[in-house]
Amino acid sequence: MGRPREFSDEAVVDAAMEVFWEKGYEATSTQDLCARTGLGRGSLYNAFGSKHRLYEEAIRRYAATRADAQLAMLAEPGSVRERLRDLMLGVIDADMADPGRRGCLALNAATEAGGRTEAVAGLVRRQFADLEQALCRLVEIGQSTGELSRGRPPLQVARAFQSAYYGLRVLAKVTDDRNALLDVVEGAVAAL
Repeated sequence: MGRPREFSDEAVVDAAMEVFWEKGYEATSTQDLCARTGLGRGSLYNAFGSKHRLYEEAIRRYAATRADAQLAMLAEPGSVRERLRDLMLGVIDADMADPGRRGCLALNAATEAGGRTEAVAGLVRRQFADLEQALCRLVEIGQSTGELSRGRPPLQVARAFQSAYYGLRVLAKVTDDRNALLDVVEGAVAAL
C-alpha cells in the first residue's frame, strides 16, 4: 500500500495555475511545476497524470475562482452601465497592478497553440459562454428598464461588449497608458 498523500490537490492546482498563468503552457517545464508546488516529479505525475492534465485543472480552477468572481460582480444590484463599466475598470486595475501582466488565463489559453487541445478549447469556450450569457442577461435587463437602447438584439450587444472586454485584457498586457484603456471602457459602455 502506498503512502498517504501529504499535499492538497487544491493547493497544487493553485500553484500550477500561477506558473501556467505566468509562463504559458509551452514555456512551463515540469521542473517549474515541481519547484512551485513543492512536489517531486513522481508525486506530480501520480496525482495528475501529465503536465497537460494539470493545465486543464488549472484552467478549471481559474474559472472557479477568477471568472466566477467576475460573474458574481455582474449579478450584483445596480445600474447595468455601471456594472459593465466596473467590470472593465476592475480588470484594468488588476492587470496594471500585476507586475507580470499575465492578463486573463482563459484568453491566454485560447491563443497559445502549444497547450490547446479540444479539452482546453472546451474549457475556455465554457468560460467565454458563461460571460456571454451573463452579459446578455444584463443587456436584457437594461433594455427592459429603458437604461439601454432596444435598437439591437441583446445577444449582439453582449457579444460586441465581450469583444471589447477581451480586447481590453490583451491591450492591458502591453500598455502602461491607463487613459488609452479608459477610452476603451468608455467607448464600449457608450456603444451599449
